[in-house]
Amino acid sequence: MTRNPLISVITPTYNRANYLHEAIDSVLNQSYSNFEHLIIDDGSTDNTEELVACYLNSQKVRYFYQENQGQSVARNKGVTQAKGEFICFLDSDDRWKLHKLKASLAAFEQHPEVDVVYGDYEFIDQHGKKLKLKNMPRYSGRISKELIKDNCVSMNTTMVRAKTVKAIGGFSSHVKVADDYDLWLRLSAKSKFLYLPEVLADYRVMKNQISYDTKRRLDSNTEIITRFLESNPDLLSATEQKEALNFFYTRSARHCSGTREFKLANTYFSKALGKKLLSLRTWRALLRHLANLVC
Repeated sequence: MTRNPLISVITPTYNRANYLHEAIDSVLNQSYSNFEHLIIDDGSTDNTEELVACYLNSQKVRYFYQENQGQSVARNKGVTQAKGEFICFLDSDDRWKLHKLKASLAAFEQHPEVDVVYGDYEFIDQHGKKLKLKNMPRYSGRISKELIKDNCVSMNTTMVRAKTVKAIGGFSSHVKVADDYDLWLRLSAKSKFLYLPEVLADYRVMKNQISYDTKRRLDSNTEIITRFLESNPDLLSATEQKEALNFFYTRSARHCSGTREFKLANTYFSKALGKKLLSLRTWRALLRHLANLVC
């Protein structure tokens, strides 16, 4: 790690001009100043270009426009153009705490063996009002097993070594939903992660986010996990794989039951029990699901 390293911040955006200025301001106001901010406009039809033009005289902001090709392609454009030793990602409707870059760099200095540093979110609504939502459990070290259970890596809080991301080819362009999940899983096969137990970013919760499409998101996660395990058959033991998949399918089933998508929930309960028939976690969730059916 060089002294005072350059950090490349990548922000893909599509028709988010109403929030993008907050994201850019949160980067430009960082307590650490040696960075470049790459804005990748994925074919926006609003006033995104005019908004970003107001920031281009800072010399830290670089703007790229492409025809609409999806978030993963836009992020890869940023990875290709990045000049920094480290790369961070910030979505255009979120924002950072002012110490985010400084805290992440300090963690790398103290733990040179890790390739990814990440932290917690503060959740906000579309108006920027704080929401009373809790962060999920997060982990350090070799976290493949925990990642299969759930994507515990909070995308907008991460800092990753640029050479590590580029070595695996960046994001998978064929992954349209949860491309970050796919990236973290692939990195976890060889890299160590470090979780910082502090809030590094504001995550905006809105109903028109892709993550609200339950079936599409869970289908994509299932495909990502399946492909990862097929590519890394010896990374986890058979028991560890079954335990992790049982947890993932049970969690998916509980979510679907809670949103009253009962048919989809039944599918995931069946898959969970297929991985671990005597799982108390699954049977307890299934009993609550059956109670929902009669309500």
